[in-house]
Amino acid sequence: MAGTDFGRWKQEKAVQALIDEARAMADRLAEAKPHAAEQHAAAAQFWARAYLAEGLDLTTLATWKAPEVQRFVRAAQDKIAALRKARDYVSSDGLATWLHSARAVQEPRVAPAVRDIWAHLSATGQNVESMLADLLEDAGMPAAAGRLTPDGLAGE
Repeated sequence: MAGTDFGRWKQEKAVQALIDEARAMADRLAEAKPHAAEQHAAAAQFWARAYLAEGLDLTTLATWKAPEVQRFVRAAQDKIAALRKARDYVSSDGLATWLHSARAVQEPRVAPAVRDIWAHLSATGQNVESMLADLLEDAGMPAAAGRLTPDGLAGE
């Protein structure tokens, strides 16, 4: 019985850490200067377009099967670690936005913080589009219009 209680406690602690991590990003975005929030939004949009070019539509995360979401989470964590090691913090934060979105699909208690993240990103100015255009051009990808947000998690 004690092992079961410990397992539940450990699981709850892990979920709380995911919630806290997403909440911290939402809070940073709430306090960010407009240019920093726009950079973050552009980076998130870049990753949505990059994955879409590979055939993965991140906006439909909520409809993916659990193993697909888990594969994305693991791959995103690895990419984020590599980006941060390379000190590419803006790009890693953009991808982390989608990581938090996938985690919200896995654990609904993460969703309120993720909705706040997307609400802050959706409220950013028009510079996001030109920043995204530059990122896509630098990556040799075609231009894209409009902002992509995850179904069911976009900020209200």
